[in-house]
Amino acid sequence: MKKPLFLFLFFFAYGILFAQEKSPLDDLPDYITPLTHFGQRADWSHDGERVLFIEKTFGDVFEVEVATGTIRPMTHHFFHEGFVRALYLSNGDILLSGAKNFNSEDPWKSRDARNTELWVLKKDLNSPPTPLGVHCKEGPAVSRKELKIAWALGSTIYKGEIDYENGKPKLKNWKPLFTSGDLPSPAKGWDLETQNFRPGNENELIFYAFGGQFGFQAEVLGYDMEKKEFVNYSISEKTYDEAEGTFPDGLSILVESNRHRPSHKGMKEFLTLDIYKLKLDASGEMERITYFNDNPEYKASNPVVSDDGRYMVFQHAHAEDPAGKGRGLLLLDLKAWEKKKGKR
Repeated sequence: MKKPLFLFLFFFAYGILFAQEKSPLDDLPDYITPLTHFGQRADWSHDGERVLFIEKTFGDVFEVEVATGTIRPMTHHFFHEGFVRALYLSNGDILLSGAKNFNSEDPWKSRDARNTELWVLKKDLNSPPTPLGVHCKEGPAVSRKELKIAWALGSTIYKGEIDYENGKPKLKNWKPLFTSGDLPSPAKGWDLETQNFRPGNENELIFYAFGGQFGFQAEVLGYDMEKKEFVNYSISEKTYDEAEGTFPDGLSILVESNRHRPSHKGMKEFLTLDIYKLKLDASGEMERITYFNDNPEYKASNPVVSDDGRYMVFQHAHAEDPAGKGRGLLLLDLKAWEKKKGKR
């Protein structure tokens, strides 16, 4: 083989290999910008100026100012065993989820619903958080307008209200809404996790159920708390569709999904995630937003939308990282994405 041709083929093959291994962070579209270099499980402040996030699973809580990138700790003023969720309440206080005790030799027990409890941290950060006296499985749902929350425990989803009696937060009027046995097929009997009260009159609770033949199928559902009726929004028995942040107009929701790799089953569901936008009209219509998993070594997850609907924050991770782990937060301009999504 002549040397020029050999060199051409060598560098061509090298270029293909490099492109396959290239991190999505090295070639971000202009509507996505890095927000933090660490962290996971973001939540928007209601004024859209700040983002709350967890340092790591069983870690401290931080807040980043979007305009400046300034990061400040929110849980350094008291001793604790680490948190797994942090969400803004409608009054600006913070709902925390975490265990009282942590065992580094058996850490995942601290994420189990039997050990994880809900707490309220006042926004002035002048005192430790107050326990609400209930346990919670994974993430709770928080109202944008009222001091009401919903959470899963065992096979049941509960709803309650936070009241400040003598200035101290307390959970009141809490009751079960439904159990996994009440769900329509194929989700009947599956595990549950709450997500959002649907914006508008907030009479509908958006949640997801996961289970299925391989144990890693998930459906996005809604429960009308007045009519006591369920709706399956994702309508896909062959994919993993996990509900995330709901758009403020109540018409769509962000979803972690493997629809671009529907043949993957079992634990591979968690290795092939990207972010999609699902219409909440029971049509099952969904469009892809991120393409991190085009390189199978990476994934994008845990997206949330600002209250004005303009921006999305999400996290990036390695594909084989545990569910929920993030390696930093990214900011996506949804208006710019709408203009350019067909030009990818």
